[in-house]
Amino acid sequence: MSTVLHTPPQPPAPADHDLAALAARHGLTVSGARPSLPEYVRQLWARRHFITAFATAKLTAQYSQAKLGQVWQVMTPLLNAAVYYFIFGVLLGTKHGVPDYIPFLVTGVFIWTFTQSSIMAGTRAISGNLGLVRALHFPRAALPISFCLQQLQQLLFSMAALVVILLCFGVPVGVSWLLALPALFLQFTFNAGVSMVMARMGAKTPDIAQLMPFVLRTWMYVSGVMWSIDKLAKNDSLPHAVKIALAANPAAVYIDLMRFALIDSFHASQLPAHVWALAAGWALLAGVGGFIYFWKAEETYGRG
Repeated sequence: MSTVLHTPPQPPAPADHDLAALAARHGLTVSGARPSLPEYVRQLWARRHFITAFATAKLTAQYSQAKLGQVWQVMTPLLNAAVYYFIFGVLLGTKHGVPDYIPFLVTGVFIWTFTQSSIMAGTRAISGNLGLVRALHFPRAALPISFCLQQLQQLLFSMAALVVILLCFGVPVGVSWLLALPALFLQFTFNAGVSMVMARMGAKTPDIAQLMPFVLRTWMYVSGVMWSIDKLAKNDSLPHAVKIALAANPAAVYIDLMRFALIDSFHASQLPAHVWALAAGWALLAGVGGFIYFWKAEETYGRG
């Protein structure tokens, strides 16, 4: 004699639309749902004190284990400038025909480092802070923006050394130095926008962070950090399209604007046409476009 055990029939699983209707009926919303763009901006503005405090804390902790501490904020770009001066200025002779070459070079290195460091930090903004992203609810754009703000603070420390170098090489203080403020604002907006683009890409594909140093190094070599784009543009053998691309390169635009503001021997004739409109256009395109691109993936950050 055998006994047959019958499993009672299971009720059908509720459909997704039934669960959605049940949640809506009881006032439940999706956890981490993306807010509207205006609401997202308001949330971000409400956390502006967190953004600045986070940036300052990261900057303070960056060299906390080094014996020279915050001195490395200035020493790192200066050492890079010294290496570039020896290789490009002396060995390759790019200093010939460029007045005030050392101020020219140091300005280029400092301004380029701001863009480079902002983009690299932005690439890892989400993937490198998953614990914070998963533990707390806040607009994720706060992370790449705070990292860009950190790099801006570091640049301002470095600018003190840059001023000393300019004065030591006989560059006079002028009213044009005030132009550095709008130039830095536009560059910060551009850097923040690109950083948000890279933060979204890096969150989905962390391996991008390993590729970026090679991309940024290539970008640096075509941005006139160590050589004069204006001098190269006078070479008739260079295709006209290449000259336009070099002059419109956003990194080169911001570098040349700072050189024009700070270095007396760098004249307006060495700037590309409509340079301020070009700088503002790049800032608007990257800043607004990058922000919207990042916001569209807000729900996905920190998900497995």
